[in-house]
Amino acid sequence: MECVVLAAGEGKRMRPLTAKRPKVMLPLANRPMIEHLVLAARDAGITNFVFVVGYGEREIRGHFGDGSALGIQITYASQRQQRGTADALRSAHHLVTGPFILLNGDMILKSTDIADLCTCRTPCMSISTTDHPGDYGVVMVENNLVTGLEEKSKHPQSSMINAGAYLFSPDIFDAVDRVQTSSRGELELTDALFEYIAEKKLTAHRLSYWMDVGNPWDMLDANITLMNSLSTDIRGTVEEGVSMQGTVIVGEGSVVKSGTYIEGPCIIGKNCRIGPHAFIRGATSIDDDCHIGHCSELKNSIIMKGTKIPHFNYIGDSIIGSECNFGAGTKIANLRHDHANIRVCGKDTRRKKFGAIIGDGVQFGINCSINVGTMVGSNARFAPNSYVAGCIGENAIIR
Repeated sequence: MECVVLAAGEGKRMRPLTAKRPKVMLPLANRPMIEHLVLAARDAGITNFVFVVGYGEREIRGHFGDGSALGIQITYASQRQQRGTADALRSAHHLVTGPFILLNGDMILKSTDIADLCTCRTPCMSISTTDHPGDYGVVMVENNLVTGLEEKSKHPQSSMINAGAYLFSPDIFDAVDRVQTSSRGELELTDALFEYIAEKKLTAHRLSYWMDVGNPWDMLDANITLMNSLSTDIRGTVEEGVSMQGTVIVGEGSVVKSGTYIEGPCIIGKNCRIGPHAFIRGATSIDDDCHIGHCSELKNSIIMKGTKIPHFNYIGDSIIGSECNFGAGTKIANLRHDHANIRVCGKDTRRKKFGAIIGDGVQFGINCSINVGTMVGSNARFAPNSYVAGCIGENAIIR
């Protein structure tokens, strides 16, 4: 069985985090999200992969290479212009030799579900359920056959959705070649599926677990889910006087200084400096080359490579890009006084607790206050004592 992974898109809903990297390379539990998916497929017995790449493809190719480090074989197909999912699949046509799994690269699946999908009758669509089906392609199913499909309906007829995992035979490429440009200006794979639906050929496979990572705040849920499956592994230096509870991972070259208290699950990457007297609470992942300093507190957050949070800072329920610097006393709020859902740039996160989304290279002066639901573009700079709220663009300078 071969596996085609769609990884060409930018992920515009993930801005500003995708300004310098493709969406599928955003880190979850200190690995690119696509790597978790590939490992699940590998554990299901698949060893031959085709990555369809485009935006930021150099980073994907550089990280995975030929796949040998993961015990798999990867070949690459380039989608030069992101013209839709049907066009992305068509880019891989020359590399597919038989029945294959097709996966969207921005979701989390279990290896058992992928293995079960491999045993289904082609063509097959994986389905899942959600409490907000209008955000996805809604699926109608009768007697294990897909009978209808609606894309992002305002009045969904079902809570079942298209999960973005398929089993196809090579004849899908004939249907893809007949797809016409949609009203959204794209060549969409779902239009090819309507042929199978009309012929009563498209079977449904219900997943036991599925998580979509469509918005930045979804990363927090995915992060804790993946971290909960890990085991403690200490490869760096942990000084006397450090207290660790639950699952904690400390990478090579990292030092956790005395007085630090860590509540797992927590991942600390390579060559980090933590403490002294830092407080790191559960579900926090800290990537390589970071500094979390004296009396800084982190909780349920993702901290990307090279970021410095050196002293007297609070970061809660937030996603922080790479190479950021937080001046002393800078804090992020993560709860409204009325306990209402937090909105980011007008969009409901469906979360009572959420802090901020901070792009790469952002610099904060001392004693900045960042309000709930703030989004800050890459390379923005803020003077000391700034109050930061709303949507701040890239390269902004707030004096």
